[in-house]
Amino acid sequence: MDSLRKKNNPPFRKIYPSPAPKIYPRPVNKTPTPTQKNVSMDLFTKKKAPKKTSGSFFKVFKKIILFIFSFLIIASLIGGGFFVYKLNIFSKKINTENHSSGKTPILETLSDISKIATTERNPLKGEQNGRINILLLGMAGKGKPGGELTDTIMIASIDTKNNKVALLSLPRDLYASTPEDNYSAKINSLYKYGLSNEEGVEPLKKTIEEITALSINYHLIVDFSGFEKFINDIGGINVNVERDIYDAAYPGPNYSYEVFKLDKGFHTLDGATALKYARERHDDPEGDFGRAKRQQQVIQSAKNKIFSTQTMLNPFAISKMMTTLGDNIRTDISLEEIDSFIKLTKNLDTQNINNAVVDAWKEESLLKVSHIYYENTRAFILVPRIGKYTEIQDLAKNIFDLKILEKRKADITNENPIIGLLDKTGNYTTYSKVEKLLKRGLGFKNIYKLDAKNNFASEKTLILNLSNKKPFSLDELIKKVPATLSNEKNLLPEKITDDKKEFDLIIILGENLNQIYHYEEDSIEDLQKSENNEEMLMKKD
Repeated sequence: MDSLRKKNNPPFRKIYPSPAPKIYPRPVNKTPTPTQKNVSMDLFTKKKAPKKTSGSFFKVFKKIILFIFSFLIIASLIGGGFFVYKLNIFSKKINTENHSSGKTPILETLSDISKIATTERNPLKGEQNGRINILLLGMAGKGKPGGELTDTIMIASIDTKNNKVALLSLPRDLYASTPEDNYSAKINSLYKYGLSNEEGVEPLKKTIEEITALSINYHLIVDFSGFEKFINDIGGINVNVERDIYDAAYPGPNYSYEVFKLDKGFHTLDGATALKYARERHDDPEGDFGRAKRQQQVIQSAKNKIFSTQTMLNPFAISKMMTTLGDNIRTDISLEEIDSFIKLTKNLDTQNINNAVVDAWKEESLLKVSHIYYENTRAFILVPRIGKYTEIQDLAKNIFDLKILEKRKADITNENPIIGLLDKTGNYTTYSKVEKLLKRGLGFKNIYKLDAKNNFASEKTLILNLSNKKPFSLDELIKKVPATLSNEKNLLPEKITDDKKEFDLIIILGENLNQIYHYEEDSIEDLQKSENNEEMLMKKD
């Protein structure tokens, strides 16, 4: 870590070996802006637990299998990969990943499994706060295009009080900085960065904690290699394909292309086809965001198949799965915590898993497409549309009951406030971005620009509550502009009416917004073209 902070080091260090894509540095703006910081810094916390006792080997072995099946409810396969434990019945070891990079055996032989059989369920990390968060990462693996880039990033959350499960997907192109060393790049490169600095998953984990304001209690990392075989072991998975798929540029062997075609309707997919279905994005109108939705669909389909009687009562299928288990997973979940997971998952509602994808696809999406410059090349990225992570944190917090967010929108619509904007940013581009966000992104309809005849500057963005009748709108604007509630009505022009309108709220847009809104907005098509170009360059290399 000390080497990262040496003054003679450049602010950005390229860590991909060819043929992987580039990691981009922090933006270089053509016009001077205040000192930039790419991400906001917020809270993250953690918790702990385990215990022991014994039981017959058969009962314990049965519990291990039950745990694997139960845990796969939320962590079975992502990004075309499958989280699996190799349980080679008498002699193989189950491994966990420490916080650097290697694998540490936590069990010499299965005789030690007796340590985890408990009569009582001990609390798991995060359970004291009523929520367990597990970071799920999927990658191609060494020697394959993309290597150790985590192109699938999900958070599986368990509400331990209400027995609910939820999945939240973050896009690989989200641009972020690690909290400690302020290294900036697309989020899918931060695991690779951690490995190169002997920190393992920690930089990515801490960055995701900052983005979501969640404490990440556990992590699971998998590559694609075990996926096809495992799906074949369970006899394939059943999925309902919502549209015809025809991708003429699906990544093939030896850096080639091949055609992937799948018709709309119900299908039973074997391992190879399921992998393509989970990874394909060129023919998806929603690109990477549509792929994230299909990955979540695949997780639930695999869970349904694993719990079906034809799998659970088939000793040959179980034997095949046990042979496939292992070698494809890195995790910090200890076997001493398995017994608690077994008992916990028995009560979970796995039929109603809440799913959400953080995307940039629609006007109301939480992200927008932007760009940075690297070696005179414009590289496209995703950034929060409001310049900070507040909206993502709201979504993560309320993932178990998304109706809370919908109700808030409805309350704001019903209030229908009249809002005046007093521009003190000194930058019309910033003013335009804020006005667009309020009208098109947040859905406020009555937005009016005020003439500011009195000459004063404002560093901070302030909001004045003139009617005291629009509490939901006031709260939304404070969080998302963002603004500070103020009583300084002397800063307003003498006349604050326009065509006899009575304003409910006045926002004085301060100079601080120039930094928050400094990213330009590009189109989703620009992002998709850049992704396709990256893939072509990787294949040429």
